[in-house]
Amino acid sequence: DEMKLKTQIIGAVLKARNGKGITQKELETISGVKQPLIARIEKGNVDPQLTTLLRILQPLGMTLAVVPIENRTNC
Repeated sequence: DEMKLKTQIIGAVLKARNGKGITQKELETISGVKQPLIARIEKGNVDPQLTTLLRILQPLGMTLAVVPIENRTNC
């Protein structure tokens, strides 16, 4: 379940970034998170800190939500 959730989060970040037509370098500029780290996160090669993930999500118009497991929907 943990790996599936991680994959869903990474997929949502990538989809949002691509949907807005933002490059990783542009996301670096607006989020303050270095492009190489963004690339490693998107490839699933690193588990980002929560604050890092939130800094990436905010300029994409997204955030994280904590919900009961039984209310979680498949993304």
